[in-house]
Amino acid sequence: MLKPFVLALTVLSGFTGLAYEVTWHKYLAILLGAHSEATATVLGLFLGGLSLGYWLFGALSRRLVRRARETRPLLAVYGAVEAGIGIWALGFAWIFPLVRTASVALPGEGALGFAFDVVLAAALIVPPATLMGGTIPILTQALACDLGDATRVHAQIYASNTAGAFAGTLATGFALIHWLGLEGTLVAMGAANLAIGAAFVALSRRSRAVVELEAGAASPLGAGVFALYGGVALLVGFAMMVLQTTVIRIGGLSFGSSEYTFTIAVAVFVVCIAVGSFAVSAFARIGRFALPAALWMLAILFAALYFGLETAPYWAHLVRVAFRDIDFAFYPFYGGAFLALLFAIGPAVVFSGAALPLLFHALRREVGELGSQAGRLYSVNTVGSLLGALIGGYALLFWLDLHHVYRIALGALALAASLATLRQLPRVRPASTAALLIASLIAIALMPAWRPAYLSSGVFRERQPRDWTFDGPSALTRYYADARIVSYDDDPNSTVAVLEFGAGRTQRRALVVNGKSDGDTQSDYGTTAMLGVLPALFAERAEHAFVIGLGTGITASELSRLAETKSVTVAEISPGVIAAAPLFDFANHAVSRNPKVKLVHGDAYRTLARSGGQYDVIASEPSNPWVTGVEMLYSREFLAAARGHLTPRGVFCQWFHRYESSDEAIELVLRTYASVFDHVAVWTVNYADVLLLGFRDPKWALDLDRLAARMQQPDFHAVLERFETPDLATLLAHETLPLGVVGAAALPGPVHSLYHPLLSFVAGRAFFTGSRGSLPFTGYGAPAEIGRANSLLRRYRARNGAEPILEATAWRACRAQLPGCGALVAAVSNAQSGALAPFADLLGARGSRQLERMQRLLDAKQPPAAPLPARISLDEARDWTGLFVDNYSHAVPFDPARLLEVWQRCGLDGRSAEACDRGLRTAEQLVRGDAPPDREKWGLPQ
Repeated sequence: MLKPFVLALTVLSGFTGLAYEVTWHKYLAILLGAHSEATATVLGLFLGGLSLGYWLFGALSRRLVRRARETRPLLAVYGAVEAGIGIWALGFAWIFPLVRTASVALPGEGALGFAFDVVLAAALIVPPATLMGGTIPILTQALACDLGDATRVHAQIYASNTAGAFAGTLATGFALIHWLGLEGTLVAMGAANLAIGAAFVALSRRSRAVVELEAGAASPLGAGVFALYGGVALLVGFAMMVLQTTVIRIGGLSFGSSEYTFTIAVAVFVVCIAVGSFAVSAFARIGRFALPAALWMLAILFAALYFGLETAPYWAHLVRVAFRDIDFAFYPFYGGAFLALLFAIGPAVVFSGAALPLLFHALRREVGELGSQAGRLYSVNTVGSLLGALIGGYALLFWLDLHHVYRIALGALALAASLATLRQLPRVRPASTAALLIASLIAIALMPAWRPAYLSSGVFRERQPRDWTFDGPSALTRYYADARIVSYDDDPNSTVAVLEFGAGRTQRRALVVNGKSDGDTQSDYGTTAMLGVLPALFAERAEHAFVIGLGTGITASELSRLAETKSVTVAEISPGVIAAAPLFDFANHAVSRNPKVKLVHGDAYRTLARSGGQYDVIASEPSNPWVTGVEMLYSREFLAAARGHLTPRGVFCQWFHRYESSDEAIELVLRTYASVFDHVAVWTVNYADVLLLGFRDPKWALDLDRLAARMQQPDFHAVLERFETPDLATLLAHETLPLGVVGAAALPGPVHSLYHPLLSFVAGRAFFTGSRGSLPFTGYGAPAEIGRANSLLRRYRARNGAEPILEATAWRACRAQLPGCGALVAAVSNAQSGALAPFADLLGARGSRQLERMQRLLDAKQPPAAPLPARISLDEARDWTGLFVDNYSHAVPFDPARLLEVWQRCGLDGRSAEACDRGLRTAEQLVRGDAPPDREKWGLPQ
């Protein structure tokens, strides 16, 4: 009964180990940043600590065996190890703020500052990672009954621990951090480790003799033998880490670079390693051919996989279209994606799971001392993994692409298999083995490069079958059939492609990062230009600006072209994007060579937090928050850092999107923003893009005279003309939630924090459904009153009294598909008879009927042209309500009393009485303005 119980505890220990790795990685991203250098460093520190632990506890198990001939000290020591991990986890949340404070206080910027932080990060995770290295060597020595049983026991321990890691990967990636946050996850796992430690201490009372392996049993060539097998273990560790990194990157290009894609890719590797280890434990007898056969199969299967990986986006597309774009299908889809990855790469990874137990078996036969040898073997293998992470997964990608490093990993596997063949199969002539190795390396070198058109297609955004969906992988070349790939680069952080469309005056280029468009010189010009110019208009001055994300360079360019601007600092995390900057010089006035613009390669949070300057304008347009790591730039902590680096009357402008989003995600972003900035306004660029303005001091935010004067300055006027905004009225059409409305709404719910990163999960689900989010309804009570008072367009109309202003504004709102289109057109119609002719094509037949209803809903001085019917249907009441909620504009607000009148007439039959009564009570609540109305009680779509 001892061994099954110990193996069950080992499963739980593996679960907590992966949960720690994921959670600590997110903690250390706060300290070091989310850029590739930081990611490689964190992985290197964790693997380094693990390797040290394998070696230390392997040596310790050897000494314990020599002192005592029973399991008692081994199990007790392991219980103390598990308890130590738990204590460290419970104290981590208290230690980390102290370390972060020390990081800020330490001198040094750039490489020096990063080096200081690496030392601090090492102090945080190397000690517990070292303790985690005790599992394999101690338990292998403690549980083996005899030398013949040692391989089976070792494989069972390794497999059980890895199976727990598989469960921990899925649970942490999909649930634990979302539910508990980082601190809650550590507390839960720490408690589990304390329980495991207590169980092992209790088990230590049931002692028995351990396997006694005297030094004399060792082969006289033991040192040389270990050097050879250690070399094989190192090569396998290196290769598998490189291959795993590459497959994860390909997974991001195929399914989208979200937390969920990363989780299922890691889970596939971990579970297959467990299966391979269990398979070894099932064999009663293991021949000498097993190790070289497993390694050659590992190399052959990954070589075969090479030819299919470039088409992975196509096969992922087939998986995606098999599931509906509804929230209910979210988990089934990722279950299907997991099975697809398992089918594709599982067989190859299973052989990697068998490699280490088979290496242990070979060493066990030739060299004694189980725990010590297991510790040394796994230590060397982990060093290989560390080198794979730092060299293959990071350093080489500055010069090579993913297919190059993949082939280097294949060469390492071929070399490992050859070395194992030389040692395990002495009848095979060395010349034959050498010839096989040389032939393998030549074949690997001659493998064709992967095609950028396949990998950068980005078809993961297609949620429904297209006309090419079932035409095979070659259909990917038709996805961007009218585009030319002018640049392609796999850098350590991202896969970056530049696509060119058209020629001459119609030429445009798009920046595609990890298969997703992150900017287009034409279609995104208005958003990227407005992102920089709008906060500059409201700021006291725009002498110094900080831009988050280079993209196509248009934001930085338009800011740099302002006469008062002296410097623009741009933080860009991707070396590939920086390298591609000259390709966009034709569209951004050569921003890559602009002396005002300073490009900084690094994580924006870290770059901004460690910059000593104050900025008049901070413009943030990172990628979508469902992309791994980007959610940090929407967090309360980052916003607080940005606010702290604004000048007293500076403005922070944050981009967000309504496409592939949800009401929940938008409210979470707004709630977090308002928790940092007391003065917030929301502007909408078009149907897709929203800009949040945060003011430290709102002195200039409502000053129309100053705003108009700055617009007429030649530099500002030139920029505004370029995105067809010639006058103040047209600009004010984009104001959606005036200053103070978001704060007055006091949106209920949590905020997005680095320590409880909700947004990545919420945004990930919204990306899956491809839904379109809406700004929260604020046409009630205090938000409506503040919106009415602070609406710049309403103030402008009141001051100028010119209705053509309203018509120009309505025209812009409808052309750009802004939320206020319907209400503004209704206001134009009420003010000017016959003014609807320009809007006829936009409205259509149904739009004309809706317009009549919105005219009635407006707060107009004249009474409605025609009375309502005595009774109206429930569906009609809901239609009126939907128009009120979806088209509400603070510039021309609807009258809640008019909606109440509609609900007072609701009910053509008794069947709808209850729903009508519920809707009436909600309308009365709207009139009172004491709380936001409940869409569900009105029966409106959520």
